[in-house]
Amino acid sequence: MTIAINLARINGRIQAAAEGAGRDPATVRLVAVSKTRPAADIIAAFHAGQVLFGENYIQELVPKLAEVQEPVQWHVIGHLQSNKVKYFAGQVAMIHSVDRLSLAEEIDRQWGKLGKTCDILIQVNISGEASKSGTTEEGAIQLVRECALLPNIRVKGLMTMPPFFDDPEAARPYFAELRQLGQTIAALKITGVEMSELSMGMSGDFEAAIQEGATLVRVGTAIFGER
Repeated sequence: MTIAINLARINGRIQAAAEGAGRDPATVRLVAVSKTRPAADIIAAFHAGQVLFGENYIQELVPKLAEVQEPVQWHVIGHLQSNKVKYFAGQVAMIHSVDRLSLAEEIDRQWGKLGKTCDILIQVNISGEASKSGTTEEGAIQLVRECALLPNIRVKGLMTMPPFFDDPEAARPYFAELRQLGQTIAALKITGVEMSELSMGMSGDFEAAIQEGATLVRVGTAIFGER
């Protein structure tokens, strides 16, 4: 299967899932997860209409920033060390994986040097798995309050990764919980904070995530094939 055919198929499934949930499909954006993929695959996907790409590893992202000349939009979606932020400052549209204040402060500092602001999502470990990054639900509210005070970042919403299940329905409660947390934070009306984005759902469960309110779904394998 070509990347273009796979993209068309995924976009069709996104549209059907959104319409089935009574949502406007335009409120759901596809993030093509391009980790371990060469620049050529990203360029092919761009020419098939895909604009948003998510990278997990900064050592892969940095060369791609130079190699991909097309006007793509980059999102950082993987666990992020503070000392790596300087390598891509000002060059990505959103960071999904902010899970601690020290990281938020470094993003703020690096974007501030450029006179720019960075959109971020707070990563929440809804499942409480030790193997997953992310703050707790209680910690998320405190972290949002702290991030709201930093002038060069804008909190746009939340991200989570549920446990892996063969049955996508098993992930649904985790998606619902993230949506509810977003609504709780939105109700606090913290200055400068929006809860407009929920980044959740991957190749195996994105339809359930869309039905529970996802605005950003992160799909890699179903577009680019097995790694």
